Amino acid sequence: MARVIAMGSQDFEMIVSEDSFYVDKTNFIKEWWENRDSVTLITRPRRFGKTLAMNMVERFFSVKYAGQGGLFAGLNIWKEEKYRELQGTYPVINLSFAEIKGNTYKEIKEKICRIISKLYNRNAFLKSKELLTDAELEYFDLISRNTPKINMSDSLQTLCEFMQRYYKKKVIILLDEYDTPMQEAYLNGYWEELVAFIRSLFNSTFKTNPYLERAIMTGITRVSKESIFSDLNNLEVVTTTSNKYTDSFGFTQEEVSNALFEFSLSDWEWEIKHWYDGFTFGNRTDIYNPWSITNFLDKKRLDTYWANTSSNSLVSTLIQKGNQNVKQTMEDLLNNGTLHTQIDEQIVFHQLEQDESAIWSLLLASGYLKVEKYTMPPETEEKEYDLKLTNNEVKRMFKTMIKGWFKNPDAHYNDFIKALLLDDKKAMNHYMNEIALTIFSYFDTGKRPSKRVEPERFYHGFVLGLMVDLADRYLITSNRESGFGRYDVMLKPKPDNKKDPAIIIEFKVFDDEEEETLNDTVQMALQQIERMNYAKGLLEEGISAQRIRKYGFAFQGKTVLIG
Repeated sequence: MARVIAMGSQDFEMIVSEDSFYVDKTNFIKEWWENRDSVTLITRPRRFGKTLAMNMVERFFSVKYAGQGGLFAGLNIWKEEKYRELQGTYPVINLSFAEIKGNTYKEIKEKICRIISKLYNRNAFLKSKELLTDAELEYFDLISRNTPKINMSDSLQTLCEFMQRYYKKKVIILLDEYDTPMQEAYLNGYWEELVAFIRSLFNSTFKTNPYLERAIMTGITRVSKESIFSDLNNLEVVTTTSNKYTDSFGFTQEEVSNALFEFSLSDWEWEIKHWYDGFTFGNRTDIYNPWSITNFLDKKRLDTYWANTSSNSLVSTLIQKGNQNVKQTMEDLLNNGTLHTQIDEQIVFHQLEQDESAIWSLLLASGYLKVEKYTMPPETEEKEYDLKLTNNEVKRMFKTMIKGWFKNPDAHYNDFIKALLLDDKKAMNHYMNEIALTIFSYFDTGKRPSKRVEPERFYHGFVLGLMVDLADRYLITSNRESGFGRYDVMLKPKPDNKKDPAIIIEFKVFDDEEEETLNDTVQMALQQIERMNYAKGLLEEGISAQRIRKYGFAFQGKTVLIG
C-alpha cells in the first residue's frame, strides 16, 4: 500500500515517524560532515527540499534531540556506527529568513531582529549568574525584548558564546533562505541599506565567530561576494553547476520511478519526464522538482504545481522591463530555442537591469533555465553555456506570466487578437489604443522617436503576448531576416493550419522630421515591408500572396495608428 503524502510538511520528525511518503536524503548529512567546510552556502530553486533538509540536520545534530536517534533507524545515515554516535551531540541554532518580506528597510530589519529575539527567548535557560556576568544578563534581556536601537550585528555570535559555555561545545548554525530579504530589498528600493546591515551580521556570525563549529546557509541565488560576503573567505559556495550535493535536493530518475511504482502510476513516466524533469545540478542531469512530483502522486493529474507556488514578481519585472534582446530571447526560448551565453553565478542585483547575462544567471539559479551543455573556448577561458527552458511546466508558467501582463480589464487584448484575425482594422485601432493607454508603461516605452529601443520594448512584449494567445495556430517570430532585411513581427500559420492568414507587422515611431502625420508613418512602414520583400520566406514555403496580410503600426507616444 502506498504511503500517505503529507503535502507541504517540512517537519522531518512528523514525516518519518508517521511513515509518510519520504525519499531518503540523509546521505546529505554524511557528505556535508565529511567535507569539513566551515560555512557552506547551497543554492537551489524554491521547493526543492532545502527547509526539510535543514530541519533534518537539526534533528540529527542538536543536543535537544539527544537519545532520539531511533528516528533515523532504517535510513541511510544510520548504517554507520560513527554517525549513530554523532547524533544529538552539538548545540544547534536553526533560523529562517523565508518570511522576511516587506516594503521598507525598517520593516525588514525589524523582522530579522524579531527572529533573533525569539532565539534568545527560546534559550532563556542560559540566563544564569553562574554562566553569565551581570552585563551579559542585561544584554540578554535587551535582545530578548528586541529593544530598539540595540546593535544586533553581534547578537548571533554572542548567543553562540553563551551556548558554547553551557554545552562545552561549539555551535552549528543553520540559516535557511538567506537571500529572501535581499530580493525584497532589490524590488522595493532599499538595497544599499539592507546590504550594510546583513554584511555586518554575517561577518560577525560566520567569519569572526570563534564559537562556530560549522554552518549551512541555503537560498535560491548566490548574492555577489561584493554585496554581503566580502569578508567571508571561509565560504564554500555550492551552486546548481557545482558537483557537491548533486542528488541531495530534488528527486533523481530512479527515485521518481520508484515513487511512481509505489503509487501504481508507472504508466505516467514519459509524461512526468516531459513535464517535470530537466533540472541539472553539477553533472546530474536527471533531477525532478520534488514539489511537482509529490503533488502529482497526491492528485494524480498533471499541472503547474511548482511554477505556481511562489511569486514570480522579480522574474516578471526583469523580463517586462528588459530591452528588446531580453524579450526576443524569451521568444526564442518559448519556441524551444537555445540561449548561448556566459553565466556569472554571483548575482549582482544592482546590475540586473543593465546586464542581460545577470538576468539569465538569475533564471538559471531559480530553476527556470537548464544547462544543455557548456564549453570553455581557449581564447577566453570562460565557460559558455547553452540554456533552454527547463521543462513543460516552466514553459507554461512563463505563458501564464505573460498573459498576466495583459489581464488589465481595460486592456482589451483578447478583443484586439480577434480583430486582428478578422482583419478588422477599425477595431484593431480602437483596441490597440486602449492597450497602449493601459500597459505601455509596463514595458518602459518612451515618447521620443530618438529612443528607438524603448518602443521596441513594448512591441517585443506585445509579441510575447501574441505567442501565448496564438501559439496553437501560429509560429510567431520577431526581428528575423527575410528578403533584404529584418521584419518586426511575423505570424506564420503552422503546417496543419490551412485557413488562417500569414501576417507581417512593421512597427514605426513617428518622426516629425520625416513625417507630417501618423498616417505617413503607417505608409512608410507598409512601404518598408514591400521594399525589403519581407514576404519572401512565406512565399517560398508555399503560402500564396493572397493569404499574406501586411500591417504598419505607427506610434506617437501612447497613440497608435494601424494601416
